[in-house]
Amino acid sequence: MEPLFLAWSYFRRRRFQLCADLCTQILEKSPCDQEPDPALPVSQAAWILKARALTEMVYVDEIDTDQDGIAEMMLDENAIAQVPRPGTSLKLPGTNQTGGPSPTVRPITQAGRPITGCLRSGTQSGRPGTLEQAIRMPRTAYTARPIASSSGRFVRLGTASMLTSPDGPFINLSRLNLTKYAQKPKLAKALFEYIFHHENDVKTALDLAALSTEHSQYKDWWWKVQLGKCYYRLRLYREAEKQFKSALKQQEMVDTFLYLAKVYISLDQPVTAINLFKQGLNKFPGEVTLLYGIARIYEKMNNMSSATEYYKETLKQDNTHVGAIAFIGIDHFYAEQPEVALRFFRRVLQMGVYNCPLFNNLGLCCFYAQQYDMTLTSFERALSLAEDEEEVAAVWYNLGHIAVGVGDMNLAHQCFRLALVSDNNFAEAYNNLAVLEMRRGHVEQAKALLQTASSLIPNLYEPHYNFATISDQIGDLQRSYTAAQKSAAAFPAHMDTKRLIEQLKQHFAVL
Repeated sequence: MEPLFLAWSYFRRRRFQLCADLCTQILEKSPCDQEPDPALPVSQAAWILKARALTEMVYVDEIDTDQDGIAEMMLDENAIAQVPRPGTSLKLPGTNQTGGPSPTVRPITQAGRPITGCLRSGTQSGRPGTLEQAIRMPRTAYTARPIASSSGRFVRLGTASMLTSPDGPFINLSRLNLTKYAQKPKLAKALFEYIFHHENDVKTALDLAALSTEHSQYKDWWWKVQLGKCYYRLRLYREAEKQFKSALKQQEMVDTFLYLAKVYISLDQPVTAINLFKQGLNKFPGEVTLLYGIARIYEKMNNMSSATEYYKETLKQDNTHVGAIAFIGIDHFYAEQPEVALRFFRRVLQMGVYNCPLFNNLGLCCFYAQQYDMTLTSFERALSLAEDEEEVAAVWYNLGHIAVGVGDMNLAHQCFRLALVSDNNFAEAYNNLAVLEMRRGHVEQAKALLQTASSLIPNLYEPHYNFATISDQIGDLQRSYTAAQKSAAAFPAHMDTKRLIEQLKQHFAVL
């Protein structure tokens, strides 16, 4: 078979390493393998094909949300308002509680986002309020170092990709004449993607995109999108916004809407991003990515009723969308419909998803749906598939709840202890363990555990309420009243807290 045709066949079958090796052999016959020979069309085609193959090997989807590191959390100077109006910011997601389960029913992270069991990029670290939380939260079982910046993953991909060229880099960027390549659109586009994704040299990619945009007389929307991507990677959000808007005026594309919405999310303007998605739906009715984007923003804002509506609309357009299926299953679970939720999670399992959070949710649904034969089996599978200590802690925490449900308090005590061994920042486990210690009569130990839980997550009302109850029982009315007020501030609609405060006020009036 002709070598170039065989290399193209490898590329179409996504066997990129074989494609790159074969293109290297073709380019070795060229007088210069650093640049394509314009006199030899085969050499030029092989050069482009090898650049594309190396790019695909390390390609990262820019549309997905980046995971913010400490640098982005604590040194973010792009905030429009330090005190945004309720329902208009992702930094204060708890301010918009319209519909859906309350925080008492549906657990939330330290950043205030509801826990769904669906792992996505950009949703695990959140935006903590203190530097202590920022340093503590990103740590994983794989490394003792916190995540420093979101650009780190691109740097690691770029350096690892150099192993594909044992004789040195395929293209020496310092020797390139970018002006010459900007005048050749076919070569320039392949070269840009190679520089941007494979070499991770955003500055050089930006220069090439600027020259190519100028050569096209500012009429090529594709180059404007690439300029916006470069500006976004450099965190120049306003410049990226201008480029994406200009590209949309020339050619309306779904990806451009997603890139521009990503910029608005980084600028903490979720309402603008939602309006942009709806504008895109007017041009592309029923587009799944746009519907899913709106649903995710509503979920981050804790507007669960609107999020559920758009997730269901996403499923109407694509009934194999794993993220939408998982969220609706979670929504049915917290709406006290475990049998319906179990059907959705089984559907996710049929779709090929096989991880710890899924089996964790399956175990809970089986327990509350009274299918006890599958409960422990699901949790055992979840423990075997856990990838980090946080997932292990979540499984043991849920097993502790099941032990409480069947009345085995000793097993529950051991499960909560194991959850704290895996994750010693698990505030809910501290709270539940304190309740068990209180039942055993260990008052001081229970108070210490509740104080630890309230210090880890100050907006969690259960530790404050339990501490107020314990203090009231032992006669420490002043501490009980202070803790009850903190509980009421965390969850004003809790009736038991209101009754406790009224009782304490009556005691103070008598005294």
